[in-house]
Amino acid sequence: MVPTREKILEILKGISLPDGGDLVSRDLVRGLMVQANGAVSFLIEAPSPELAGKLEPQRDQAQALVEGLEGVSKCTVILTAHNAMPRKEPAPAPSAGKGEPPALKIGQHPQPQAGPERIPGVARVVAIASGKGGVGKSTVASNLATALAAQGRKVGLLDADVLGPSQQLMMGTKEKPKSDDGKVMDPVVAHGVKLVSIGLFVDPDQAVVWRGPLITGTLQQFLFSVNWGELDVLLIDLPPGTGDVQITLAQKVQMTGALVVSTPQDVALIDAHKAIDMFQKVRIPVLGLIENMAMYVCPNCGHEDHIFGEGGVKAEAKRSKIPFLGEIPLAREVRTAGDVGTPIALGTGAVAEAYQKLARDLVDGGLA
Repeated sequence: MVPTREKILEILKGISLPDGGDLVSRDLVRGLMVQANGAVSFLIEAPSPELAGKLEPQRDQAQALVEGLEGVSKCTVILTAHNAMPRKEPAPAPSAGKGEPPALKIGQHPQPQAGPERIPGVARVVAIASGKGGVGKSTVASNLATALAAQGRKVGLLDADVLGPSQQLMMGTKEKPKSDDGKVMDPVVAHGVKLVSIGLFVDPDQAVVWRGPLITGTLQQFLFSVNWGELDVLLIDLPPGTGDVQITLAQKVQMTGALVVSTPQDVALIDAHKAIDMFQKVRIPVLGLIENMAMYVCPNCGHEDHIFGEGGVKAEAKRSKIPFLGEIPLAREVRTAGDVGTPIALGTGAVAEAYQKLARDLVDGGLA
């Protein structure tokens, strides 16, 4: 029988830290996930790089203890840290009813910054990535955000695909973020989620033709010049690939980790593996893999058809020793819900239930 989360945490209480306390009492265990096949994974998140540098023995001890439990097939433990940096106070909220002043400019060049910083008031920052376009990453981001909000979490969604924004459509809003001082803007709110997207600032038929510096400068604005308020989690919908936006995130923001989305087909998995490799190179933990468009279920007869292949993402997760977070079915309703701006996760049925379960698992694991 697979051990419970409580049993694993009880075991981890026995691992002492060099500066006092234990892994559990110091609240360093994050993202604990126990899968039905006995695979266990979690983060040890130290409050500073200095302490993290001393915790490799504790990481090894934790992995050995958990793997020694009956029912555990393997255990993956990732050691990470927050940079010890002074917390910035959130900018005052703009006054209600004020429109965007002429001084508010989107598309600035990046500003100098000391290094990865925490976004004021934001407890966790999680990237939604794919490595390849067309696998439904933005659909997963919008539905996961609304599913988390429906479960009572305070959620933000940042559309970092500056050249191809879509969250304004998927979240069903055309409202433009407002600012009182021309420097800090309020996000719009849709389905209980705070949202910022370049798509809210430009005409839907207008192409955003920008080079890298303008793109990364805009991303910095959306990260640090938005009055996000208090959030349990900020989801960042990344563009495909492993370029400027991904590198900027690693350099500028203290990330909790990344979720990688892929379909089961080989051509998508090739790029998903590259995304995993990129995150590992920049030391952003990959929190799990999600298989989107896993199968199509005929609404008339109930027959399952694995259009894009079967089990590819689960196999990649096993090979990469990364948690497999579940399968999202392919359904026509996903497309229609996205087109009308009402994410399917807010409804009922197999797809909605898959997103709701994914949201619950992330909350239970301390990742959202």
